[in-house]
Amino acid sequence: MDGCRAKPKDRVNGGEQVLIEVETVGDTDRAEDIPLDIVYEDEQLVVVNKAPGLVVHPGAGNPHGTLLNALLNYVPEVADIPRAGIVHRLDKETSGLLVVAKTLETQNYLVKQIQARDVTRVYHAVVYGLPARQQGTIDGAIGRHPIQRKKMAIRADGKPARTHYRVLQRFAEHALVECRLESGRTHQIRVHMQALGYPLIGDTVYGGHYRRPRTQELEIVLRSFKRQALHACKLGLSHPVTGREMIWRAEYPEDIQILIDALSEA
Repeated sequence: MDGCRAKPKDRVNGGEQVLIEVETVGDTDRAEDIPLDIVYEDEQLVVVNKAPGLVVHPGAGNPHGTLLNALLNYVPEVADIPRAGIVHRLDKETSGLLVVAKTLETQNYLVKQIQARDVTRVYHAVVYGLPARQQGTIDGAIGRHPIQRKKMAIRADGKPARTHYRVLQRFAEHALVECRLESGRTHQIRVHMQALGYPLIGDTVYGGHYRRPRTQELEIVLRSFKRQALHACKLGLSHPVTGREMIWRAEYPEDIQILIDALSEA
């Protein structure tokens, strides 16, 4: 910047000359034969039950082996659509339902539905602690963390974000919580539940670190749970052609079911 090597924390005020060296890494958007759990499919869209550990888009550290690569193999025609028809995302370690457009017209339609908050997105999370209220709403604008840039945080200058929550089941020291999104900010549920004081089990980024439970059996289960306990269990939208309201549900993956069963028996 202005002839000097810049540091990540340096600010650009405007008017500087910035030189950027770009390293090309090849074409990462290639078809790959990766198994997909298809919940629904027609000529306009496909609904996928994403497995935990599967990245949605290629990026730094994940140039291939993503949902996008899998879609290019399963539905080759999405190669002509931006982001291979993907209109929303889930974090790598979050499991559950995603809708993908198979035509550009459908993609535009779905994006408008999401922007209008007409798409139903329901998640189930297993959290540390017992929420004081049975249900409530968390309003907290979300933006990039001012210091830890890989994290998000509630900030006055962030983008508006609202999460409705409801306690489904209380265990001895944990709870199963349903979260409904009005907005879809990065890490929204994880940030909001942390702010409420009940971080997700397994979410080491937002305070869901391992805490010693009351029994040895439960300790083994908690230690073996290696991701945030978050599952997108319900997705609802208006079909782009028929206009019919459609709803899909996805059962818990095995690891979350084992976790819930262990908490129930503790």
